[in-house]
Amino acid sequence: MELRSSLLTKVITTSVVFLFAAGAGVCLWWWFSYNPTVNLLERIPGMDGSPEYLTTPEEVIRIGEHFAKFEGISSDLPGTWSRFRGENFDNISIETVSLADSWGEGGPEVLWSVDLGEGHAAPVVLNGRVYLMDYDEENQRDVLRCFSLSDGREIWQRGYRIHVKRNHGMSRTIPAVTDKYVVTMGPRGHVMSVDAVTGNFLWGLDLEKGYGTTVPLWYTAQCPLIDGHLAIVAPGGKALMIGVDLETGEVAWETPNPRRWPMSHSSIIPMTFNGTKMYVYSSTRGIAGIAAEGEDRGKVLWETEEWSPSVVAPSPVIFQDGRIFITAGYGYGSMMIQIHGENGFFSAQPLYSMAPEEGLACEQHTPVLYKGHLYGILPKDAGELRNQFVCFNPKGSIVWTSGKTNRFGLGPFLLADDKFFILNDDGVLTMVEASADSYVQLDSAEILDGRDSWGPLAIAGGRLLLRDSKRLVCIDVRKERFSDES
Repeated sequence: MELRSSLLTKVITTSVVFLFAAGAGVCLWWWFSYNPTVNLLERIPGMDGSPEYLTTPEEVIRIGEHFAKFEGISSDLPGTWSRFRGENFDNISIETVSLADSWGEGGPEVLWSVDLGEGHAAPVVLNGRVYLMDYDEENQRDVLRCFSLSDGREIWQRGYRIHVKRNHGMSRTIPAVTDKYVVTMGPRGHVMSVDAVTGNFLWGLDLEKGYGTTVPLWYTAQCPLIDGHLAIVAPGGKALMIGVDLETGEVAWETPNPRRWPMSHSSIIPMTFNGTKMYVYSSTRGIAGIAAEGEDRGKVLWETEEWSPSVVAPSPVIFQDGRIFITAGYGYGSMMIQIHGENGFFSAQPLYSMAPEEGLACEQHTPVLYKGHLYGILPKDAGELRNQFVCFNPKGSIVWTSGKTNRFGLGPFLLADDKFFILNDDGVLTMVEASADSYVQLDSAEILDGRDSWGPLAIAGGRLLLRDSKRLVCIDVRKERFSDES
Protein backbone atom coordinates (compact mmCIF):
# COMPACT_ATOMS: atom_id res chain seq x y z
CA MET A 1 0.00 0.00 0.00
CA GLU A 2 2.76 2.43 0.97
CA LEU A 3 4.61 1.78 -2.32
CA ARG A 4 1.42 2.34 -4.36
CA SER A 5 0.73 5.56 -2.43
CA SER A 6 4.27 6.77 -2.99
CA LEU A 7 4.02 6.06 -6.72
CA LEU A 8 0.68 7.92 -6.91
CA THR A 9 2.20 10.91 -5.11
CA LYS A 10 5.09 11.03 -7.57
CA VAL A 11 2.70 10.86 -10.55
CA ILE A 12 0.58 13.70 -9.19
CA THR A 13 3.64 15.81 -8.37
CA THR A 14 5.11 15.22 -11.82
CA SER A 15 1.78 16.13 -13.46
CA VAL A 16 1.51 19.36 -11.47
CA VAL A 17 5.09 20.32 -12.36
CA PHE A 18 4.42 19.55 -16.03
CA LEU A 19 1.18 21.57 -16.07
CA PHE A 20 2.89 24.49 -14.33
CA ALA A 21 5.77 24.42 -16.81
CA ALA A 22 3.37 24.24 -19.73
CA GLY A 23 1.36 27.16 -18.36
CA ALA A 24 4.52 29.18 -17.81
CA GLY A 25 5.59 28.43 -21.35
CA VAL A 26 2.26 29.66 -22.71
CA CYS A 27 2.57 32.83 -20.66
CA LEU A 28 6.10 33.47 -21.90
CA TRP A 29 5.00 32.87 -25.50
CA TRP A 30 2.13 35.36 -25.06
CA TRP A 31 4.47 37.91 -23.40
CA PHE A 32 7.05 37.85 -26.19
CA SER A 33 4.54 37.69 -29.07
CA TYR A 34 2.20 40.40 -27.79
CA ASN A 35 2.59 43.74 -29.57
CA PRO A 36 1.33 46.56 -27.29
CA THR A 37 1.46 49.06 -30.18
CA VAL A 38 -0.83 47.11 -32.49
CA ASN A 39 -3.71 49.55 -31.93
CA LEU A 40 -1.59 52.69 -31.86
CA LEU A 41 -1.08 55.09 -34.77
CA GLU A 42 2.31 56.50 -35.65
CA ARG A 43 2.72 60.04 -34.31
CA ILE A 44 3.84 62.01 -37.33
CA PRO A 45 5.03 65.54 -36.46
CA GLY A 46 2.14 67.94 -36.77
CA MET A 47 -0.52 65.23 -36.91
CA ASP A 48 -1.60 65.52 -33.28
CA GLY A 49 -3.74 68.59 -33.77
CA SER A 50 -6.19 67.65 -36.51
CA PRO A 51 -9.50 69.51 -36.09
CA GLU A 52 -12.28 67.21 -34.97
CA TYR A 53 -15.14 68.20 -37.23
CA LEU A 54 -16.63 67.20 -40.51
CA THR A 55 -18.15 69.62 -42.98
CA THR A 56 -21.61 68.39 -43.92
CA PRO A 57 -23.92 69.52 -46.72
CA GLU A 58 -26.59 70.25 -44.08
CA GLU A 59 -24.44 72.82 -42.30
CA VAL A 60 -25.56 76.27 -43.43
CA ILE A 61 -23.11 79.08 -42.68
CA ARG A 62 -24.42 82.58 -43.36
CA ILE A 63 -21.27 84.66 -43.37
CA GLY A 64 -21.83 88.10 -41.84
CA GLU A 65 -25.35 87.43 -40.56
CA HIS A 66 -24.84 88.82 -37.03
CA PHE A 67 -24.07 92.43 -36.15
CA ALA A 68 -23.93 94.28 -32.86
CA LYS A 69 -23.09 97.90 -32.09
CA PHE A 70 -21.61 99.08 -28.78
CA GLU A 71 -20.74 102.29 -26.94
CA GLY A 72 -17.12 102.62 -28.05
CA ILE A 73 -16.08 105.39 -30.43
CA SER A 74 -13.17 105.72 -32.83
CA SER A 75 -10.03 107.31 -31.42
CA ASP A 76 -8.05 110.17 -32.92
CA LEU A 77 -4.74 108.61 -31.82
CA PRO A 78 -2.11 108.27 -34.55
CA GLY A 79 -0.48 105.04 -35.66
CA THR A 80 -0.98 102.26 -38.19
CA TRP A 81 -0.40 98.50 -38.26
CA SER A 82 -2.82 97.51 -40.99
CA ARG A 83 -1.97 93.90 -41.84
CA PHE A 84 0.01 90.79 -41.02
CA ARG A 85 3.66 91.75 -40.38
CA GLY A 86 3.00 95.46 -40.78
CA GLU A 87 3.07 97.88 -43.68
CA ASN A 88 6.04 96.32 -45.50
CA PHE A 89 5.33 92.67 -44.57
CA ASP A 90 8.61 92.50 -42.63
CA ASN A 91 7.39 92.91 -39.01
CA ILE A 92 9.29 96.20 -38.74
CA SER A 93 7.46 99.37 -37.73
CA ILE A 94 7.91 102.23 -40.22
CA GLU A 95 6.89 104.85 -37.64
CA THR A 96 9.41 107.32 -36.21
CA VAL A 97 8.02 107.36 -32.68
CA SER A 98 10.84 107.24 -30.09
CA LEU A 99 10.41 104.32 -27.71
CA ALA A 100 11.78 103.98 -24.19
CA ASP A 101 15.09 102.16 -23.67
CA SER A 102 13.98 100.97 -20.23
CA TRP A 103 10.70 100.79 -18.34
CA GLY A 104 11.73 101.10 -14.73
CA GLU A 105 10.34 99.14 -11.84
CA GLY A 106 6.97 97.62 -12.58
CA GLY A 107 7.35 97.79 -16.37
CA PRO A 108 4.98 99.46 -18.84
CA GLU A 109 1.48 100.30 -17.66
CA VAL A 110 -1.42 98.34 -19.15
CA LEU A 111 -3.66 101.04 -20.64
CA TRP A 112 -6.58 98.70 -21.29
CA SER A 113 -7.38 95.03 -21.70
CA VAL A 114 -10.12 92.96 -23.35
CA ASP A 115 -11.23 89.39 -22.66
CA LEU A 116 -11.20 87.17 -25.75
CA GLY A 117 -12.21 83.71 -26.86
CA GLU A 118 -9.39 81.20 -26.63
CA GLY A 119 -6.98 81.59 -29.54
CA HIS A 120 -3.96 83.34 -30.99
CA ALA A 121 -5.48 85.78 -33.50
CA ALA A 122 -3.79 89.17 -33.50
CA PRO A 123 -5.01 92.74 -34.10
CA VAL A 124 -4.48 95.39 -36.77
CA VAL A 125 -4.79 99.14 -36.22
CA LEU A 126 -5.98 101.94 -38.51
CA ASN A 127 -7.61 105.34 -37.97
CA GLY A 128 -7.86 104.91 -34.20
CA ARG A 129 -9.59 101.52 -34.44
CA VAL A 130 -8.33 98.09 -33.47
CA TYR A 131 -9.69 95.11 -35.45
CA LEU A 132 -9.41 91.51 -34.27
CA MET A 133 -10.89 88.21 -35.42
CA ASP A 134 -12.28 86.33 -32.42
CA TYR A 135 -14.45 83.33 -31.58
CA ASP A 136 -17.52 83.70 -29.34
CA GLU A 137 -17.72 80.30 -27.65
CA GLU A 138 -21.04 80.97 -25.93
CA ASN A 139 -22.86 81.76 -29.18
CA GLN A 140 -20.58 79.66 -31.41
CA ARG A 141 -19.67 82.51 -33.74
CA ASP A 142 -16.67 83.78 -35.65
CA VAL A 143 -16.70 87.53 -34.93
CA LEU A 144 -14.70 90.45 -36.24
CA ARG A 145 -14.47 92.87 -33.31
CA CYS A 146 -13.70 96.57 -33.63
CA PHE A 147 -12.33 98.47 -30.60
CA SER A 148 -11.21 102.01 -29.84
CA LEU A 149 -7.43 102.33 -29.69
CA SER A 150 -7.65 104.88 -26.87
CA ASP A 151 -9.57 102.87 -24.28
CA GLY A 152 -10.34 99.42 -25.71
CA ARG A 153 -14.10 99.92 -25.64
CA GLU A 154 -15.84 97.86 -28.32
CA ILE A 155 -17.40 99.82 -31.20
CA TRP A 156 -19.07 97.01 -33.17
CA GLN A 157 -18.75 93.37 -34.14
CA ARG A 158 -19.77 91.42 -37.22
CA GLY A 159 -19.92 87.62 -37.32
CA TYR A 160 -21.62 84.35 -38.22
CA ARG A 161 -22.57 81.12 -36.51
CA ILE A 162 -20.17 78.21 -37.06
CA HIS A 163 -19.06 75.20 -35.04
CA VAL A 164 -15.39 75.35 -34.04
CA LYS A 165 -14.15 72.93 -31.40
CA ARG A 166 -11.29 74.03 -29.14
CA ASN A 167 -7.99 72.76 -30.52
CA HIS A 168 -5.09 74.72 -28.99
CA GLY A 169 -7.43 77.70 -29.38
CA MET A 170 -9.71 78.61 -32.25
CA SER A 171 -9.05 81.92 -34.06
CA ARG A 172 -5.45 82.53 -35.16
CA THR A 173 -5.49 84.87 -38.18
CA ILE A 174 -4.91 88.61 -38.65
CA PRO A 175 -7.30 90.83 -40.67
CA ALA A 176 -6.21 93.17 -43.44
CA VAL A 177 -7.64 96.70 -43.28
CA THR A 178 -7.75 99.82 -45.46
CA ASP A 179 -9.62 103.09 -45.00
CA LYS A 180 -12.67 101.43 -46.56
CA TYR A 181 -12.44 97.65 -46.14
CA VAL A 182 -11.61 94.94 -43.61
CA VAL A 183 -11.05 91.38 -44.82
CA THR A 184 -10.90 88.42 -42.43
CA MET A 185 -10.42 84.67 -42.60
CA GLY A 186 -12.00 82.46 -39.96
CA PRO A 187 -10.69 79.22 -38.42
CA ARG A 188 -12.45 77.08 -41.03
CA GLY A 189 -11.53 79.16 -44.06
CA HIS A 190 -14.47 81.57 -44.31
CA VAL A 191 -13.45 84.87 -45.88
CA MET A 192 -15.47 87.99 -45.01
CA SER A 193 -15.30 91.58 -46.23
CA VAL A 194 -16.96 94.44 -44.33
CA ASP A 195 -16.94 98.22 -44.30
CA ALA A 196 -14.05 99.34 -42.10
CA VAL A 197 -15.99 102.21 -40.50
CA THR A 198 -19.56 100.95 -40.12
CA GLY A 199 -19.05 97.18 -40.08
CA ASN A 200 -21.60 96.79 -42.87
CA PHE A 201 -21.34 93.37 -44.52
CA LEU A 202 -20.13 93.31 -48.12
CA TRP A 203 -19.54 89.64 -49.03
CA GLY A 204 -18.40 86.26 -47.80
CA LEU A 205 -16.65 83.28 -49.34
CA ASP A 206 -16.70 79.70 -48.02
CA LEU A 207 -13.40 78.15 -49.15
CA GLU A 208 -14.31 74.68 -47.89
CA LYS A 209 -17.43 74.45 -50.02
CA GLY A 210 -16.39 76.70 -52.88
CA TYR A 211 -12.88 75.36 -53.49
CA GLY A 212 -12.70 72.07 -51.63
CA THR A 213 -10.17 73.56 -49.21
CA THR A 214 -8.78 71.20 -46.60
CA VAL A 215 -8.46 73.23 -43.42
CA PRO A 216 -4.94 72.75 -41.97
CA LEU A 217 -4.12 71.23 -38.61
CA TRP A 218 -5.22 73.48 -35.72
CA TYR A 219 -7.44 75.47 -38.14
CA THR A 220 -6.64 78.22 -40.60
CA ALA A 221 -3.74 80.54 -39.77
CA GLN A 222 -3.28 82.12 -43.21
CA CYS A 223 -3.80 85.89 -43.06
CA PRO A 224 -5.64 87.49 -46.01
CA LEU A 225 -3.84 90.06 -48.15
CA ILE A 226 -5.33 93.27 -49.56
CA ASP A 227 -3.60 94.51 -52.71
CA GLY A 228 -5.23 97.42 -54.51
CA HIS A 229 -8.90 96.60 -55.07
CA LEU A 230 -8.46 92.86 -54.49
CA ALA A 231 -8.31 90.47 -51.56
CA ILE A 232 -5.72 87.72 -52.20
CA VAL A 233 -6.01 84.31 -50.54
CA ALA A 234 -4.61 80.82 -51.17
CA PRO A 235 -7.41 78.23 -50.81
CA GLY A 236 -5.62 75.10 -51.97
CA GLY A 237 -8.05 72.55 -53.32
CA LYS A 238 -9.32 73.59 -56.77
CA ALA A 239 -7.27 76.83 -56.86
CA LEU A 240 -3.82 77.53 -55.52
CA MET A 241 -4.55 81.27 -55.23
CA ILE A 242 -7.40 83.67 -56.04
CA GLY A 243 -7.98 87.42 -56.31
CA VAL A 244 -11.39 88.67 -55.12
CA ASP A 245 -12.91 92.12 -55.71
CA LEU A 246 -13.12 93.91 -52.35
CA GLU A 247 -16.45 95.60 -53.08
CA THR A 248 -18.41 92.90 -54.88
CA GLY A 249 -16.82 89.59 -53.89
CA GLU A 250 -16.45 88.59 -57.54
CA VAL A 251 -13.43 86.37 -58.25
CA ALA A 252 -11.18 88.34 -60.63
CA TRP A 253 -8.71 85.52 -61.27
CA GLU A 254 -7.79 82.02 -60.13
CA THR A 255 -4.52 80.11 -60.22
CA PRO A 256 -5.06 76.45 -61.24
CA ASN A 257 -3.91 73.81 -58.78
CA PRO A 258 -3.60 70.60 -60.80
CA ARG A 259 -1.45 68.87 -58.15
CA ARG A 260 -3.80 69.91 -55.35
CA TRP A 261 -1.26 71.65 -53.16
CA PRO A 262 -3.08 72.11 -49.83
CA MET A 263 -3.54 75.26 -47.80
CA SER A 264 -0.85 75.75 -45.16
CA HIS A 265 -0.59 78.07 -42.15
CA SER A 266 1.81 80.29 -44.10
CA SER A 267 0.60 83.61 -45.55
CA ILE A 268 1.12 85.17 -48.98
CA ILE A 269 3.95 87.70 -49.26
CA PRO A 270 4.35 90.13 -52.24
CA MET A 271 7.69 90.28 -54.05
CA THR A 272 9.02 92.38 -56.93
CA PHE A 273 11.95 90.92 -58.85
CA ASN A 274 13.47 92.33 -62.04
CA GLY A 275 10.43 94.56 -62.51
CA THR A 276 7.87 91.76 -62.10
CA LYS A 277 5.50 91.80 -59.15
CA MET A 278 4.47 88.42 -57.79
CA TYR A 279 2.91 86.72 -54.76
CA VAL A 280 5.08 84.15 -52.98
CA TYR A 281 3.32 81.33 -51.16
CA SER A 282 4.57 78.28 -49.27
CA SER A 283 2.36 75.21 -49.24
CA THR A 284 3.36 71.95 -47.58
CA ARG A 285 4.09 70.59 -51.06
CA GLY A 286 6.28 73.39 -52.40
CA ILE A 287 6.80 77.12 -52.89
CA ALA A 288 5.43 79.14 -55.81
CA GLY A 289 5.55 82.64 -57.25
CA ILE A 290 2.27 83.84 -58.81
CA ALA A 291 2.01 86.81 -61.21
CA ALA A 292 0.36 89.74 -59.41
CA GLU A 293 -0.45 92.12 -62.26
CA GLY A 294 -0.99 92.50 -65.98
CA GLU A 295 -2.50 89.99 -68.37
CA ASP A 296 -0.59 87.16 -66.67
CA ARG A 297 -1.95 87.79 -63.17
CA GLY A 298 -2.71 84.49 -61.49
CA LYS A 299 -0.16 82.64 -63.64
CA VAL A 300 2.46 80.46 -61.95
CA LEU A 301 5.81 82.15 -62.72
CA TRP A 302 7.98 79.64 -60.88
CA GLU A 303 7.71 76.85 -58.34
CA THR A 304 9.80 74.29 -56.53
CA GLU A 305 8.70 71.08 -54.86
CA GLU A 306 11.97 70.61 -53.01
CA TRP A 307 10.26 72.13 -49.99
CA SER A 308 7.72 69.79 -48.36
CA PRO A 309 7.38 70.07 -44.56
CA SER A 310 4.47 68.36 -42.83
CA VAL A 311 3.50 71.68 -41.22
CA VAL A 312 4.62 75.18 -42.23
CA ALA A 313 3.58 78.32 -40.34
CA PRO A 314 6.26 80.98 -41.02
CA SER A 315 5.90 82.97 -44.24
CA PRO A 316 8.59 83.50 -46.90
CA VAL A 317 11.22 86.16 -46.14
CA ILE A 318 12.05 88.17 -49.26
CA PHE A 319 15.52 89.56 -50.06
CA GLN A 320 15.90 92.38 -52.59
CA ASP A 321 18.34 90.32 -54.68
CA GLY A 322 15.76 87.60 -55.34
CA ARG A 323 16.67 85.25 -52.51
CA ILE A 324 13.86 83.79 -50.41
CA PHE A 325 14.33 82.26 -46.96
CA ILE A 326 11.70 79.81 -45.78
CA THR A 327 11.52 77.81 -42.57
CA ALA A 328 9.30 75.37 -40.68
CA GLY A 329 9.16 73.53 -37.37
CA TYR A 330 8.65 69.89 -36.38
CA GLY A 331 12.19 68.94 -37.29
CA TYR A 332 12.13 70.23 -40.86
CA GLY A 333 14.53 73.19 -40.70
CA SER A 334 14.96 75.86 -43.38
CA MET A 335 15.93 76.56 -46.97
CA MET A 336 17.27 79.47 -48.99
CA ILE A 337 16.30 79.67 -52.65
CA GLN A 338 17.35 82.04 -55.43
CA ILE A 339 14.94 83.32 -58.07
CA HIS A 340 16.34 83.77 -61.60
CA GLY A 341 14.82 85.24 -64.75
CA GLU A 342 12.79 88.13 -66.13
CA ASN A 343 10.06 89.03 -68.64
CA GLY A 344 7.72 86.34 -67.35
CA PHE A 345 10.26 83.49 -67.44
CA PHE A 346 11.54 82.56 -63.99
CA SER A 347 13.02 79.65 -62.11
CA ALA A 348 13.87 78.84 -58.49
CA GLN A 349 17.20 77.33 -57.44
CA PRO A 350 17.77 76.00 -53.90
CA LEU A 351 20.99 77.44 -52.46
CA TYR A 352 21.16 75.53 -49.19
CA SER A 353 19.04 73.80 -46.59
CA MET A 354 19.64 73.32 -42.86
CA ALA A 355 18.35 71.11 -40.09
CA PRO A 356 17.06 72.94 -36.97
CA GLU A 357 20.30 72.35 -35.05
CA GLU A 358 22.48 73.60 -37.94
CA GLY A 359 21.30 77.20 -38.37
CA LEU A 360 18.15 79.32 -38.20
CA ALA A 361 14.79 77.57 -38.11
CA CYS A 362 11.48 78.81 -36.68
CA GLU A 363 8.41 76.81 -35.79
CA GLN A 364 5.69 79.43 -35.59
CA HIS A 365 6.78 83.02 -36.29
CA THR A 366 8.52 84.38 -39.38
CA PRO A 367 12.11 85.63 -39.00
CA VAL A 368 12.81 89.36 -39.31
CA LEU A 369 15.30 90.52 -41.95
CA TYR A 370 17.11 93.64 -40.73
CA LYS A 371 20.30 95.23 -42.08
CA GLY A 372 21.37 92.05 -43.83
CA HIS A 373 20.79 89.64 -40.93
CA LEU A 374 17.90 87.38 -39.97
CA TYR A 375 16.51 87.26 -36.42
CA GLY A 376 14.24 84.61 -34.99
CA ILE A 377 13.45 82.11 -32.23
CA LEU A 378 14.84 78.61 -32.67
CA PRO A 379 12.39 75.69 -32.32
CA LYS A 380 12.33 73.10 -29.55
CA ASP A 381 14.25 70.62 -31.71
CA ALA A 382 17.31 72.89 -32.14
CA GLY A 383 19.34 71.06 -29.53
CA GLU A 384 21.08 73.14 -26.84
CA LEU A 385 19.97 76.38 -28.52
CA ARG A 386 16.26 75.52 -28.42
CA ASN A 387 13.85 78.44 -27.94
CA GLN A 388 16.65 81.02 -27.96
CA PHE A 389 16.45 84.28 -29.89
CA VAL A 390 19.28 84.37 -32.44
CA CYS A 391 20.97 86.54 -35.04
CA PHE A 392 21.73 84.64 -38.24
CA ASN A 393 24.03 85.47 -41.14
CA PRO A 394 22.09 84.50 -44.31
CA LYS A 395 25.29 82.96 -45.69
CA GLY A 396 24.59 80.13 -43.28
CA SER A 397 25.87 80.74 -39.75
CA ILE A 398 24.54 81.93 -36.38
CA VAL A 399 26.18 85.17 -35.19
CA TRP A 400 24.87 85.25 -31.62
CA THR A 401 22.22 83.74 -29.37
CA SER A 402 20.27 85.00 -26.37
CA GLY A 403 21.81 82.32 -24.13
CA LYS A 404 20.37 79.42 -22.18
CA THR A 405 18.86 81.72 -19.54
CA ASN A 406 16.84 83.63 -22.16
CA ARG A 407 14.44 81.27 -23.89
CA PHE A 408 11.16 82.40 -25.44
CA GLY A 409 9.21 79.27 -26.41
CA LEU A 410 6.83 79.95 -29.31
CA GLY A 411 6.50 83.65 -28.56
CA PRO A 412 6.15 86.46 -31.14
CA PHE A 413 8.53 89.35 -31.84
CA LEU A 414 8.66 92.57 -33.85
CA LEU A 415 11.10 95.42 -34.47
CA ALA A 416 10.43 99.10 -33.73
CA ASP A 417 12.80 102.03 -33.15
CA ASP A 418 15.84 99.73 -33.48
CA LYS A 419 14.56 97.49 -30.69
CA PHE A 420 13.17 93.98 -30.74
CA PHE A 421 10.11 93.33 -28.58
CA ILE A 422 9.89 89.61 -27.76
CA LEU A 423 7.05 87.99 -25.82
CA ASN A 424 7.61 84.58 -24.28
CA ASP A 425 5.01 81.84 -23.72
CA ASP A 426 4.24 83.07 -20.20
CA GLY A 427 3.61 86.73 -21.03
CA VAL A 428 7.01 88.21 -20.18
CA LEU A 429 7.96 90.99 -22.62
CA THR A 430 11.68 91.48 -23.34
CA MET A 431 13.26 94.44 -25.15
CA VAL A 432 16.51 93.73 -27.02
CA GLU A 433 18.84 96.02 -28.92
CA ALA A 434 18.66 95.40 -32.68
CA SER A 435 22.34 94.79 -33.24
CA ALA A 436 24.24 92.18 -35.23
CA ASP A 437 27.19 92.47 -32.83
CA SER A 438 25.81 90.77 -29.74
CA TYR A 439 22.68 90.05 -27.69
CA VAL A 440 21.99 93.14 -25.55
CA GLN A 441 18.90 92.94 -23.37
CA LEU A 442 17.54 96.37 -22.47
CA ASP A 443 14.66 95.45 -20.16
CA SER A 444 11.95 92.90 -19.44
CA ALA A 445 8.62 92.89 -17.63
CA GLU A 446 5.74 90.50 -17.05
CA ILE A 447 2.77 91.93 -18.93
CA LEU A 448 0.37 88.99 -19.12
CA ASP A 449 -0.32 86.35 -16.51
CA GLY A 450 -2.05 83.88 -18.81
CA ARG A 451 -0.60 81.07 -20.92
CA ASP A 452 0.29 80.44 -24.57
CA SER A 453 1.17 84.03 -25.42
CA TRP A 454 1.67 83.14 -29.08
CA GLY A 455 -0.34 85.71 -31.02
CA PRO A 456 1.72 88.15 -33.16
CA LEU A 457 2.41 91.63 -31.77
CA ALA A 458 1.21 94.90 -33.27
CA ILE A 459 2.44 98.45 -32.61
CA ALA A 460 0.87 101.77 -33.59
CA GLY A 461 1.84 105.23 -32.37
CA GLY A 462 4.00 103.75 -29.61
CA ARG A 463 1.16 101.60 -28.27
CA LEU A 464 2.05 97.92 -28.24
CA LEU A 465 -0.76 95.37 -28.51
CA LEU A 466 -0.12 91.85 -27.23
CA ARG A 467 -2.18 88.89 -26.11
CA ASP A 468 -2.14 85.51 -24.42
CA SER A 469 -4.67 82.77 -25.17
CA LYS A 470 -7.60 84.69 -23.63
CA ARG A 471 -6.76 88.38 -23.20
CA LEU A 472 -5.64 91.33 -25.33
CA VAL A 473 -3.78 94.22 -23.67
CA CYS A 474 -2.49 97.58 -24.84
CA ILE A 475 0.63 99.15 -23.29
CA ASP A 476 2.35 102.48 -23.96
CA VAL A 477 6.07 102.08 -24.65
CA ARG A 478 6.79 105.62 -25.90
CA LYS A 479 9.91 107.27 -24.56
CA GLU A 480 8.05 110.43 -23.60
CA ARG A 481 5.78 108.51 -21.25
CA PHE A 482 8.67 107.22 -19.16
CA SER A 483 10.53 110.55 -19.38
CA ASP A 484 7.51 112.28 -17.85
CA GLU A 485 7.35 109.74 -15.02
CA SER A 486 11.01 110.22 -14.16
